Amino acid sequence: MHYSTVTRPSYICSYKIYAEGFAWSVSLKYILSCGSVSLIIDPQYEDFFSRALVAGETYFPVNLTSMCPSILSAVDWGNIHPSQAEAVGKRGQKLMEDLSMDRVYDYMFHLIVEYSKLQDFKPTPPRSAMEVCTNTVMCFADDRQRELLQKSSSSPSPALPCILP
Repeated sequence: MHYSTVTRPSYICSYKIYAEGFAWSVSLKYILSCGSVSLIIDPQYEDFFSRALVAGETYFPVNLTSMCPSILSAVDWGNIHPSQAEAVGKRGQKLMEDLSMDRVYDYMFHLIVEYSKLQDFKPTPPRSAMEVCTNTVMCFADDRQRELLQKSSSSPSPALPCILP
């Protein structure tokens, strides 16, 4: 009696697809973090980190109007070029690992600076406004909140904000 075994080729990659619904979704960062090849269907919304994504380098784009052929093409390419496909997944994962609160704060700083340039008035505090300092906020914080507040407000990043193009 002759038995044949069916073996799965070792070059098959794992893929994850990011598809938006009717609004922005938070799942992109989780999909990229897995280290699998990320297939991203034409997103309408931007995350603060998504401008760092490079098609073919950190993910594979999927055309919304020809999804099936786009996905098939990316998967076929990845299965023929497993080491390059794995590298794409790892670069997407590295991008997510490199995100730090300092980088998030850099982004927020630049966003506020750019928005402030659009203002056509000089903001002034109302007469009833009271200055609130870190110590005042700390009085109302529980232990966990106090720990987080101390990390973010009392120990600012030693580096200057990054330079964005």
